[in-house]
Amino acid sequence: MMPSRPVKPASCAARPARRALLPMLVASLMAGQVQAADLLTITRDALENNAELAAARSETNSVEAGRDVERGDLLPQVNASGQVAHNEQFESQSSKFSVGSTPSDDSYNSASLTLEASQALYDAVNSAELEQAERQIDQQTYQLAATEQQVLIDVASAYFDILRAHEILEARRAQERAIGRQLEQAQEQFDVGLIAVTEVEEAQASYDQSRADRISAESDLQVAFEALERLTGKRYDSIESLEEAMPVTPPEPAKRGAWVDLAMENSPLVLAQQAGVEVSRSAVDVSKAQRLPVVEAFANYQYADSDNDTLKGEDSSAQVGVGVSVPLYTGGRTSAGIRQSTYALESSQYNFEAQRRDTVQQVRSLFTQVSNDVSTVEARAQAIVSNRSALEATRAGYEVGTRNIVDVLNAEQSLYDAIANHADARYDYVINLLTLRQQSGTLDVDAIEEVNGWLTESESVTFTLPEEGRYDQVLDIGAPPQPDA
Repeated sequence: MMPSRPVKPASCAARPARRALLPMLVASLMAGQVQAADLLTITRDALENNAELAAARSETNSVEAGRDVERGDLLPQVNASGQVAHNEQFESQSSKFSVGSTPSDDSYNSASLTLEASQALYDAVNSAELEQAERQIDQQTYQLAATEQQVLIDVASAYFDILRAHEILEARRAQERAIGRQLEQAQEQFDVGLIAVTEVEEAQASYDQSRADRISAESDLQVAFEALERLTGKRYDSIESLEEAMPVTPPEPAKRGAWVDLAMENSPLVLAQQAGVEVSRSAVDVSKAQRLPVVEAFANYQYADSDNDTLKGEDSSAQVGVGVSVPLYTGGRTSAGIRQSTYALESSQYNFEAQRRDTVQQVRSLFTQVSNDVSTVEARAQAIVSNRSALEATRAGYEVGTRNIVDVLNAEQSLYDAIANHADARYDYVINLLTLRQQSGTLDVDAIEEVNGWLTESESVTFTLPEEGRYDQVLDIGAPPQPDA
C-alpha cells in the first residue's frame, strides 16, 4: 500500500480564501445600488481636478502675465519723490582775510518734490524681450495641450487597467475553484486507494499556486483603483465594464504615413519644441539688441521750499527733452551673451529634431502594434476555444486512464491563462489605439467619448477601498491664491 500523509481537504483549505472573498462578494452584491461611473465622467473629473494639469494651467497664466511685464517697459514711466526735513546748521569757520569771525547757528525746515516722466522712443532690448514673451506663450500653450492629452491617456489607461485586472481576477478565481474541485476529487480517490499520493500532491501544488495567483490579482485590482484616484482626486466604488462585442478594427486612416503626417501637424510635443526654437531665436535678438542705442523722451518738474533765515522762499524748475544712451564697451559681456544665446538656439534646434524623430518612431510603432492587436485579439479568443476543447479531451482521457492528473492540471492552467491573455489583448488594443491618437496629437474628449460608447451599464466592476480620512484631506489642496488686481 502506498504511504500516506495528512493532506488538508480542499474544502478546509478553501475556507480562508472564501472568507477573504466575502467582502468583495458583498461589494459585488451592492453593485446594483451604486451608480457606476463611466470613462467620460471620470475623464471630466480629471480635467477639473488633476494636480499636474492644474499646475500647467497656472504656469500658462504666469507666462501670459510675463508678456504684460515686458510690455510695461515700453509704456510711459512716471515716478514721484518727495522729502520733508528739519535741518540744523552751525558754522564757526572764518577767512584769514577777515578781522574776526562770528559763529552762526541756524535751524530750519525744508521740503522738496520731484516728478519725472519718460517714454521709450526706441528700445530694441525691451522690444525683443516682448517678442520673446510672445513666443514663450506659444510654447507654453502647446505644453499645456500636451499635458491635457497626457491626462486623457493616463485616465484611460488607469480605467482600462482596472477592467483588465478585474477580468484577470475573475479568471484566477475560476481557476482556483476548478483546481480546488480537482484537488477534492484527487483526495477522495486517494482515500479509497485509487491513485497515489503523488497525484494529490500535484493537485495540492497547483491549487496553492492558483490561490497565490488569485491573491496577486486582487492586489492588482486594488492598486489599479488607487491609481485612478490619484489622477482625479476622487474615489470610485464602481465603474462600467467593456462590452464583449466591442469593435476591434484597424486604425483609420489605414496608412502609417498618414498618421505620421497627422503627428507632424498636430502633436503638441512637436509643436512645443518648434516654438522653443522661436523662443531661443528671440533670445538671440535680445542679446544683439544690447549693442543698440536707447532713445527716450523725458520730462521732470522739481519744487523746493525752505524757511532758512538767510534764504527763504520757494524754488521750482521744469525740464523736457530727449535722451540717448549708447553702449560703447561692456567688457565683452554683450558679445559673450550673443554667443551664449546662439548656442542655446542650436541646442533647441537639435531638441526639436530629436522630438520629431521620437514622435515619428512612436507613431510608426503604435500603428504597427494596433494593427497587430486586431489579429492578436482574434487569435486569443480562438485560443480560449481551443484550450477549452483540449481541457475537455484531457479530462475524458483522465477518466479512462490515458491521461494523468498532471495533464489535467496543465490543461486547466492553459485555459485560464488563455482567458487572461485574451483580456490583456483586448485592453492592449484599446490603450494602444488611444496612445496612437495621443502621439499623433488627435486625442481629445471626443475620442474618449467614442471609446466610452464601448462600455456597458449592465455590468460594472466594484471594489471597496479602505477608509482613509487623512488621505482624503491631503487630496483637498484648498482654494488657489488670487492675485491682486
